[in-house]
Amino acid sequence: MFLVVGLGNPGQQYRNTRHNAGFLVVEEIARRSGVLVWRNERDSESSRCRLGGEEALLVKPTTFMNRSGEAVRRIAHFHRIPLSDVIVVHDELDIPFGTIRVKVGGGDAGHNGLKSITQHLGAPGYCRVRVGIGRPSHPEMAVADWVLGVFGAAEAANLSEVIKDAAEVIEEFVRGGLQKAQQRASGRLGARGREKET
Repeated sequence: MFLVVGLGNPGQQYRNTRHNAGFLVVEEIARRSGVLVWRNERDSESSRCRLGGEEALLVKPTTFMNRSGEAVRRIAHFHRIPLSDVIVVHDELDIPFGTIRVKVGGGDAGHNGLKSITQHLGAPGYCRVRVGIGRPSHPEMAVADWVLGVFGAAEAANLSEVIKDAAEVIEEFVRGGLQKAQQRASGRLGARGREKET
């Protein structure tokens, strides 16, 4: 069974912020799979579905971002899901809005959710599906204000397509592995770049 974790912050006030891109992708996978019910489980909302021909557990931690690893560790250990079958989808400052990238392992690049997950899982060798949000174009804007801000109008106009792209990349990873997922990501419209609005 694959564990697909979307990163974000709980609460309606964070619903459409850039930092909650991971939640939006996992919710899209659930919608496409016909999932109607989420249940509270070990500091998360979770639901099972079929994804790429495999069983998957979709998870949205109900801890805040910087404590995501606590929930992921509890879920992964309870269901005995190995590190190689953990997929984390998250926002990424260092790639442009609309671009999807996939990798296994690596550093956290200052992302508090990834930092927490790596710490609690004890190793960085899980899959990361990175949803580009870009950096603020205004040098005076703090990064925290950017990631916790809502998507701009131009971004919002393309957001549903970006989220769909990311969901399809995750399905490709489950079905065919890292290389197939990377090929799918590079072939998406998002990988050709979309203009972000500040």
